[in-house]
Amino acid sequence: MAKGRVPTRDELLAFIRDSATPVGKREIARAYSLKGDQRIELKELLRDLRDSGEIAADRAKTFKDPKALTDITVLEIVRVDDDGHLLAVPRRHDEEQDGPPPRIEIVPQSSRGAPAPAVGDRVLASLKRRGKNAYEARIIRRLGSGPKKILGLYEEPDGRHGLGLVTPTDKKLRREFDVRAADKNGALPGDIVWIEETGGSLARRARVVERIGPMSDPRTVSLISIAANDIPIDFPEAALEEAEKSKAAPLGDRLDLRSVPLVTIDGEDARDFDDAVFAEADAAHPGGWRILVAIADVAWYVRHDRPLDRAAYRRGTSVYFPDRVVPMLPEALSNHWCSLVPREDRPVLVAEMWIDAEGHLKRHKFHRAMMRSTARLTYNRVQTAMDGAPDDEIAPLMDKVVRPLYGAFHVLLAAREKRGALDLDLPERQVTLGKDGRIAEIGIRTRLDSHKLIEEFMVLANVAAAQALEQRHMPCLYRVHDQPDLAKLEALREFLGTLGVSLPAGPRMRPGDLNRVLQQVAEKPINRLVNETVLRSQSQAVYSPDNLGHFGLALARYAHFTSPIRRFPDLIVHRALIAAFGLGEGGLAEADKGRFVEFGEHLSMCERRAVAAERGAMDRYVAAFMAAHVGAAFSGRVTSVTRFGLFAALDGSGADGLIPVRSLGQEFFRHDEGRQLLIGERTGETFGLGDRLSLKLVEADTATGGLLFEIIDVIERVERHALPRGSRSQRDGAHRGPRRPVARSGPPRDKRSRRRN
Repeated sequence: MAKGRVPTRDELLAFIRDSATPVGKREIARAYSLKGDQRIELKELLRDLRDSGEIAADRAKTFKDPKALTDITVLEIVRVDDDGHLLAVPRRHDEEQDGPPPRIEIVPQSSRGAPAPAVGDRVLASLKRRGKNAYEARIIRRLGSGPKKILGLYEEPDGRHGLGLVTPTDKKLRREFDVRAADKNGALPGDIVWIEETGGSLARRARVVERIGPMSDPRTVSLISIAANDIPIDFPEAALEEAEKSKAAPLGDRLDLRSVPLVTIDGEDARDFDDAVFAEADAAHPGGWRILVAIADVAWYVRHDRPLDRAAYRRGTSVYFPDRVVPMLPEALSNHWCSLVPREDRPVLVAEMWIDAEGHLKRHKFHRAMMRSTARLTYNRVQTAMDGAPDDEIAPLMDKVVRPLYGAFHVLLAAREKRGALDLDLPERQVTLGKDGRIAEIGIRTRLDSHKLIEEFMVLANVAAAQALEQRHMPCLYRVHDQPDLAKLEALREFLGTLGVSLPAGPRMRPGDLNRVLQQVAEKPINRLVNETVLRSQSQAVYSPDNLGHFGLALARYAHFTSPIRRFPDLIVHRALIAAFGLGEGGLAEADKGRFVEFGEHLSMCERRAVAAERGAMDRYVAAFMAAHVGAAFSGRVTSVTRFGLFAALDGSGADGLIPVRSLGQEFFRHDEGRQLLIGERTGETFGLGDRLSLKLVEADTATGGLLFEIIDVIERVERHALPRGSRSQRDGAHRGPRRPVARSGPPRDKRSRRRN
């Protein structure tokens, strides 16, 4: 705070908004050491801010943020944080209009025999400000709990005397609900509906509050995931209007790159193109390359705290389903002004980078530029061209565009291998929909060098962005991937030991250590099993202002820069770079510089929400596809072992489901956690990770996405070794000691999939 001068408009707004209590003119003058005429100038500035509605004043002539909460308000308790604190949100808070909710922490109090407050409760509370957008709340009284909404499948089975039945789509809710005729709200048998409980825990009564759609309509599959994960799908009118009013950006002071043959390379079905690439040999440094990565200048169109900004922040990321995309930005931007379509002028933020012959990033510059895409290329076409069969559009681009791109790529790929980035071999499932919207085919996505080329260019640009922000002492929202958790690492070490595969001892692990394990099993039947187990041992990648490095990529610093059209963290990085390099309008707002912890928490949550929705939709699509094959035989491998059964993935399609422990035979099975086995108490028969089985599909539930299998026969068992002496599982007695039966049924756990970098 600069003392002895009148604060600027932004400085004064920040001071008032950050103050824990309302402040008057006297407190502001004292804080800035203002005297004489300066106090008169301050008074005029305060009047202007009050007249414009940017601050509010009360009868005591004190000022505060008009969006600040009142001292006593109604709250809804929404979650428990990692430290066990209850967090709440204002009952009438509108994120679209009011921005992200403040952090409101419930102060623990003596309940005098009354039930403790819990998630879902509504309370009247007194608030005390504890910093910018943060409060502590003391409960005055509980107002009760809001009705719990549950998503489920509505049916009207025979013999129920007019009562409807709702089965939750969430596999963890092992109960059904009765719906009276008066409470079905127009629901028809086979509809997916939202219900609210109306009876006690024994009555299991509910009423329908909203219809989502008929389960027979394939479009309902993704709608279930959208609803279950609270994915926002409708843009506010103000945001749509702002997007529709967008216009072409002027050249102005931008670097003119319209003559540079930048190209986009995307999938065959891509609708928006937000990154373009170019490479040429660095004449000054033999073996080195100059690389351009141009990214749509979303920050030019999406400005701080405008309706578009608030709507995009609430979404956090685009969400992708087999039949649709829920975009972070309206189509007027994502498919037009921020899409680098061929032969059209488009504004971009460009990372200009130089690498040496070893693939090291030697220097970089960031520019605001105007480009004109030379061609819209696809992965398959580019790969076919490099394999010797370019089409008519690509043939003229081979020498000047395509081959230089591959030249730089091979240098970057060699550098990646040398630094030891984690190299997991996990095939990605690909779903093809027919004209009727249903799955026509499930296969494995082919991974080409053209895919890897774009990935390596994007990784390099992300590293350059993080470096640039550090060098300019600007806040950075890093993409961090921490070291594996010690407990998970020890469990991985023990499990690999049962397969005769060793992992170096010690608490610190390098990606290269895991790569050596993966190389040992690359040609063995346990290859996929080991890759999936290594993946499950990893920490979750998140967004954070604290740089912990990226373990998986073996990088010291990393930030997401390359896709602001579909990820809000990238837009934050763009704004920070614009501010850091003085690149004009749309840079990081002063008010946002202190919000990076909040940004990291909120945007990591949005990503987890999107991944859960995408995974749930995929499971339901696969279940719908497999429903026609109930009773058929398949082959597959065990991918997970739990006390209540086995999970198995089918060969080819990768469809996975549960083999309940109750279906394994007429005996009790003990769960050996250390060796990941189920062991029959009487016969000693074992089933474990990696075992290849012949399976019969007995149930495919489209509403929940669940598949149930029974074992027909064991095709191949994985050879296992004894646990290492002194291992944690031996110490805990996991595979020896009293042999007690395990439960014979239970809820399936969430299936896992590849995490995003």
